[in-house]
Amino acid sequence: MLLSKSFALSVVLALMAGQPALAADKYITNLGPMPLDDASRANIQGRGDVSATLDGRKLSVSGTFKQLPSPATAAHLNISLATGVPGDKIFDLTVTQAPSGTVSGDVTLSAKQAAAFRTGKLYVQIDSQKAPDGTIWGWLLPDHQIVGADVPQQDHWFIPQLDTPSR
Repeated sequence: MLLSKSFALSVVLALMAGQPALAADKYITNLGPMPLDDASRANIQGRGDVSATLDGRKLSVSGTFKQLPSPATAAHLNISLATGVPGDKIFDLTVTQAPSGTVSGDVTLSAKQAAAFRTGKLYVQIDSQKAPDGTIWGWLLPDHQIVGADVPQQDHWFIPQLDTPSR
């Protein structure tokens, strides 16, 4: 009987060793101008791309930005009620203090924040000298193809805010 239990344990361990490790959740965003009006249009410009990987509850964020109208001053990871809805700052990120550069950070999320990440409720915001309350932002959504403007899509294509899990 002892031999059969140890044999069964060996088989289970061998099968588990052959299984791939669980993949980390990868999300991306395209950073674009914050809401603007005619008065703020000159100060709210620029573009960027950010990716984020959640491994357990450790979130790693990295990306680039360019063409801000003034040097970046801060970057944040924010949480909101829904994709596209402004929310509250939860973590500071590291950002190059220039009109173009990089943004990055490693943070440990709470269970609630990790659930918000998986459901498209976390976003990256970069502030600048001329727009201290936000220059560019973007919601982190499941990894998907980003195509240029006016590029026609055939078949089913990814609409991140609709294809993101609700829980």
